[in-house]
Amino acid sequence: MAEIKISPPAGTNKYISFDPGPVTQMTGLAGVKFDFNYGARVQVPKGNYHVRFINKETNTVIYESDASDMVVASPLKYFINYQINLYLDGKLILSQGLALEHKKVCLLYMSYALGDNIAWIPYAQEFQQKHNCQVYCSIKSELADIFKPAYPELKFIKRAEIPKDCYATYYISLFYPADDRYHQPSDFRKLRMQGNIPSILGLKQVERQTVLKATSKERKIKEPYVCIAAQASGQAKYWNNPRGWWETVAYLKSLGYRVLCIDKNKWYGINRHWQIIPYGAEDWTGDIPLQERINLLAQADFFIGLPSGLAWLAWGIGIPVILISGFTMPDYEFSTPYRITNKNVCYGCWNAPGIVFNNKDFGWCPRQQNTPREYECTYNISVEQVCQTINQVIKDKHLKTSVEPSDAGLKQYLLSAEKKSVRHRVTDIR
Repeated sequence: MAEIKISPPAGTNKYISFDPGPVTQMTGLAGVKFDFNYGARVQVPKGNYHVRFINKETNTVIYESDASDMVVASPLKYFINYQINLYLDGKLILSQGLALEHKKVCLLYMSYALGDNIAWIPYAQEFQQKHNCQVYCSIKSELADIFKPAYPELKFIKRAEIPKDCYATYYISLFYPADDRYHQPSDFRKLRMQGNIPSILGLKQVERQTVLKATSKERKIKEPYVCIAAQASGQAKYWNNPRGWWETVAYLKSLGYRVLCIDKNKWYGINRHWQIIPYGAEDWTGDIPLQERINLLAQADFFIGLPSGLAWLAWGIGIPVILISGFTMPDYEFSTPYRITNKNVCYGCWNAPGIVFNNKDFGWCPRQQNTPREYECTYNISVEQVCQTINQVIKDKHLKTSVEPSDAGLKQYLLSAEKKSVRHRVTDIR
């Protein structure tokens, strides 16, 4: 029998190739196999067969079809508690339910983004514990290395190492277009960052704390320090206040902190959008192993960054995270009392149902692009907002600084910074 490769319906997910391979599970019936490696699948020989896929939770028929010498697959590829009924000449000859216990289940992580995978890995553990199955996570090796210490019950593999007898496979991603209902049951724009994956895996949409572990407790920097990350994968993610970072760095240094910028790139951008790491911050950029970043962050008093992978890394380590963002809704990323958003301007475009994110446009600003209001969501996040949050973190966590932060001290600092900024602008004009 010729192998049939099942592809998604035309027009969906052209950027992803799905090849679930041959059907893997024997039934005891000649020529009949089944598995759940791309939805529910049944392979039948020549004959008058009829296949029916049932959702046992709702007792509804998902799909049914006559079949002969072919593979029949359900159209819905995310987790469903399937019942497969197979008929020959109108007589039921096989009734096979999904039974994951002790079976090999593969989770294919389709995104290579740092933040995505840090956000999603806890649900692999939850799935494994719920179903008591062997979970294989096909994930980027660099990411697998930082997950292994905290998730020893998961098996991290490369694509080529997927077990040939895998019982079920689920694809872990945000699937475009967002109204794709073959690979995900919900519009991910309406969910939190973590929400789409438990939705795909049939789990409760509850925030799960990612756990990342430092491999060294040695403190390499004696002085108190803060880590920051100012670069992002799109201009809408940046803090677009032109005075924002350098005044914030200066304020941190006035409190006695060393400020380490741990971005991968010192310079980054495309076309008219280019950014360099903040003036005054120490340059700790570079393609550094993630475990080294974890060890450094674990000793930091706190982290300040954008909705990007390094913020998720800091959150996973468990240090306070000040998150500056305007293009996502305030509750989209992980929970932190130190999230900063200006709700008095245009914001939250990433989560807007009528807007489709264009990851090929670095300058994406769907509502205000090429107008005076471009990126106003973060342009209008003030230095004072961020510095007040810094003071709150120091107070909440009882951190020791060489200068005790206060509202009066912050106002005096900002007034001084404003005067310096004016002098610089006058000098530039002359």
